[in-house]
Amino acid sequence: MATETHGVNWHQECLYDAGGAKGMPQLCTDWMPNQVFWLAVALVVLFVILSRIALPRIGAVLAERKGTITNDLAAAEELKLKALEAEKAYNEALATARTEAAKIIAAAKADIQKDLDQATAKADAEITARVTESEAKIAEIRAGAEEAVQAVAKDTAKELVSALGGAADARSVTAAINARLKG
Repeated sequence: MATETHGVNWHQECLYDAGGAKGMPQLCTDWMPNQVFWLAVALVVLFVILSRIALPRIGAVLAERKGTITNDLAAAEELKLKALEAEKAYNEALATARTEAAKIIAAAKADIQKDLDQATAKADAEITARVTESEAKIAEIRAGAEEAVQAVAKDTAKELVSALGGAADARSVTAAINARLKG
């Protein structure tokens, strides 16, 4: 069966030797120019297909990718600048807020101090009024005590003079007690 050609019309010189197959048909020197021609045609067709269809598409994809990357880098740089501006604005707002907070705290402290001073003045006035009132009461008590002491001294002096056997009139006892109390 090795000698059957199955409908293919091969050159007998390249395919078979006296007793069997001669070698590979691709290496047959009779067919070499034909094979070189079709190799050149295939390479030219492949080159044309690649250069006209595939390579421009690949180039377009690469250019699109490069453009996208460039645009993304530009957008990233712009966003970075915006982020820096936003951070600067945030820091400024934070500093302003801290300043405002310090002002509010100072105002609150001043109000509290003012209220405290008013409360202290009111308390001092109340204390002064109470001290004055207490001093007046003490003066009344002292005056009452002096009168009581004078009365007790008069009664005691009268009783002592009577117990010692003398007669004491109220005027002389009062004059003696007043002289003694004055010093």
